[in-house]
Amino acid sequence: MTGSERGPVAARRLLAPIFSAALLAGCVVGPDYQTPILPMPANWSGQKPAKSAQPAQLARWWQRLRDPELDSLVEEAVAGNLDVATAKAKIREARASYRQSAGALLPSVDDSGSVTHNKSAVTTSGSNDIYSEYQAGFDASWELDLFGANRRGVEAARYGLDASQEELRSTLLTLVGDVASYYAQARGYQARIALARRSAASQRQTAELTRQMALAGTATAADVAKAMGQASSTEAAIPTLEASYAEAMHRLSVLIGRPPAALSERLKRGAPIPAPRLPMPTGIPADILLSRPDVRMAERQYAQYTAKIGQADAARYPSVSLTGNISTAALKLGDLGKSSSIGWSFGPELSMPLFNAGQLQAAVDVAKAQRDQYFIAYRSSVLTALEDVENALVSLSQERIRVGKLASSAKSYGEAARLETTLFKAGEASLLEVLDAERSLYTAEDTMLQSRVLVATQYIALNKALGGGWDGTVDAAKPEIVDVKTGPRLASKSATQ
Repeated sequence: MTGSERGPVAARRLLAPIFSAALLAGCVVGPDYQTPILPMPANWSGQKPAKSAQPAQLARWWQRLRDPELDSLVEEAVAGNLDVATAKAKIREARASYRQSAGALLPSVDDSGSVTHNKSAVTTSGSNDIYSEYQAGFDASWELDLFGANRRGVEAARYGLDASQEELRSTLLTLVGDVASYYAQARGYQARIALARRSAASQRQTAELTRQMALAGTATAADVAKAMGQASSTEAAIPTLEASYAEAMHRLSVLIGRPPAALSERLKRGAPIPAPRLPMPTGIPADILLSRPDVRMAERQYAQYTAKIGQADAARYPSVSLTGNISTAALKLGDLGKSSSIGWSFGPELSMPLFNAGQLQAAVDVAKAQRDQYFIAYRSSVLTALEDVENALVSLSQERIRVGKLASSAKSYGEAARLETTLFKAGEASLLEVLDAERSLYTAEDTMLQSRVLVATQYIALNKALGGGWDGTVDAAKPEIVDVKTGPRLASKSATQ
């Protein structure tokens, strides 16, 4: 073999195992993730199966409560809520982790440089020399990822990013539902406070009428005391209702990211209790697999931990890295690029686990057990979602029936109270009958108002159970804190203390 032939042959011998290793880099170990297929009911309980079930109307569902103030509060909450801000920060963290994992698939190159001052040994002439040496070079390495450890890591990071995005959607779903619920409760407390004041004023009028009748000799002082006592008893409910209203206002303010008393003046003027448009299509149970963010997040986490099994399993197999470096040295800085000594090295490095007392296999078993836990969590989230919808459907349906009966009851008690008052003025009915009619009327109207609030909150609960939340865009890329002056600089006193 001639000298001119030795070079290419040597190069082929060197590159052959490298190309073989690169081909093997497409290999992966561990289970490949497959979306699980879970048995689902064909329809919700109490609903007849339909040939083509209309999907649930979840987009901007709170707007069907027909309250512009509520619409504004939802917008403000999405922009200012602190839980949403935390969820957005988790997305940024997951994105950075994904980029970090993806970077492991590519080669890494480092630059190095040094300058040293050296003193030579004493010569025969009795003198020594001091000289400087300059060095520069590049170091490169690339893990070939023969069995897919890094690719499984990237896969797990991608699933983790998906899960963080679903966590944001879940946070928004909870937030919108809480804003709507507390708003409905606040309006309900306002209506109940107004009712208590009207009822107490009416009872005060009855007490005044009784006092006048006592002066005329047709009623007793005991009758006057009873009438005054009932009016005071009704007024006693107002402070409790005021406290509950204030708590609802404070919660609403905090939900939109503002101090507790921020909404007191804005919502001081009363408004009707939100009344939803009913009935609403609920789709089929299988829809929640795609609409419920907590279910989708659990599924992504299950996928993430499936990929981690392959990541742990790959550690049991050999790993190959390609490493190389180029360095140059010279006695003058200007000679580094022209008359310097240049050296280089290049070749593969093989690492193979031989004995680790079963630690690597144990790590695989740990990953499999974690995968099983997240699979069970996914199944549990599906069952919980089905339960939430079924409970909300029953509660909303029965509360609608109840509010209708309460409205009829309040109407009847109102007629009875008017008749008893007329008969009492004519001397044909006793004061006790009038007081009993007024007390029954107040109780019936107050209970009806509470039921109307429950209809609204059960409607909200149904939309939450079906997976209805914020469907607009949310910018998760903007950081909460923007740092300045992060480059190299002299440390300040505060940083060193």
